[in-house]
Amino acid sequence: MQLTRFTDLGLRVLMYLTHRERGTPVTIPEIAERFAVSRHHLVKVVHFMAQQGWLVTTRGKGGGLALARPADHYRLGDVIRTLEGMSDLIDCAEPPCALRSGCQLKSALDVGLTAFFEALNQFTLASAVAEPTGEAIIRLHRRPRPLASDAP
Repeated sequence: MQLTRFTDLGLRVLMYLTHRERGTPVTIPEIAERFAVSRHHLVKVVHFMAQQGWLVTTRGKGGGLALARPADHYRLGDVIRTLEGMSDLIDCAEPPCALRSGCQLKSALDVGLTAFFEALNQFTLASAVAEPTGEAIIRLHRRPRPLASDAP
């Protein structure tokens, strides 16, 4: 199974926001620059996560993003399942499968998918940013931002 770019960005944003030792709010342009990703795509990811109640967003000057809850309240399996928008690995109804009436593949895949998310739910966002990841996030926050005149 491969996670979508949407999920990858969502997880990175959540991880980046776990670092709270800074005086200025985290912004979408900052995250886009730090991870070298499209600001436009990141806006969609952040908007979705805010709708889920995972992020608090503040608009305008001095605005930015923050986690809505402590990092140990985000179970990775639940987060990934929601970001992926996934309920089934395959849909036997569309297009209609000729094997549908006598096939056990879907039930086997459903069991595997459930086990996958249950296994991931043993981990939280807090455990995902444990050392050495936490230190890498702090270094990413501390990295100087390029000046506008330095941009290509």
